[in-house]
Amino acid sequence: MGRKTLWVAAASVLVGIAVLGLKTLAWWVTGSVALLSDALESIINVAASAAALLALNVSARPADANHQYGHHKAEYLSAVLEGVLVVIAALTIMREAYNGFLDPRLPEQPLKGMMLNGAATALNGVWCMVLLRVGKAQRSPALVADGKHILTDVVTSVGVLGGFVLVPITGWPQLDPLLAGLVALNVLWTGWGLMKDSVGGLMDAAAPPEVVARIRELVSLHAAGAIEAHDLRTRHAGRITFVEFHLVVPGGMTVAAAHDICDRIESAFEKDMDDAVITIHVEPEGEAKHRGVVVL
Repeated sequence: MGRKTLWVAAASVLVGIAVLGLKTLAWWVTGSVALLSDALESIINVAASAAALLALNVSARPADANHQYGHHKAEYLSAVLEGVLVVIAALTIMREAYNGFLDPRLPEQPLKGMMLNGAATALNGVWCMVLLRVGKAQRSPALVADGKHILTDVVTSVGVLGGFVLVPITGWPQLDPLLAGLVALNVLWTGWGLMKDSVGGLMDAAAPPEVVARIRELVSLHAAGAIEAHDLRTRHAGRITFVEFHLVVPGGMTVAAAHDICDRIESAFEKDMDDAVITIHVEPEGEAKHRGVVVL
């Protein structure tokens, strides 16, 4: 794992604290239940970013006697935790929205609240794009989950700002908590998506179809001398893709020659795919199944 990933994760905690401060101040000057809900979600953002940083540090540890395949799945645990925190935030927002609907009141100093919340939203918007870009480039589930989480916060804040514009115009104070409740539903849906994707990683879900297609292509192009490859299996663990398959070679081929083919395939994977771990089981031609990957 690059130092860039860890630096971005650490910076995410600091950005979260800054956003929380701005949103808390916006709620304090307005008394808006929607802004209170927005600030409550930002508390979850800070906790989730800290969890992501911890998970990235754990996943960067090398394999040891008790974890011989490494610690990469720690990132998925962080993403699951983040999904749970998003759900908690959504339920908390719903509760505050309900209480505000029962006792509605017009926000005080709405312009000042909008400016503070707008600054926090702009900061969050820029930072979530950074997290998503770096997370995808580094294949980090923790950073991607953190970016998606912050994106829901941006959506929440935009909705709140929209409500601030409409409440003074309509003179309807119930609009403030009603808007907070509607946005909470979107937050809840995003939290469910985070948990679903992360559980797939913990359950050793296969690599995406486009990645599997590239794996088959690499084997086909660089296994000259072999007959076929079958029983291809893949799984993701954080940024690592594990690839396993059986390689069928002529029965009279020497072990050294078969080993050279395996080395050539592994070298091709190393150049084309970052962080791929390949396991190849060599078999004689009598084990051919005449299906799977055809060697060109």
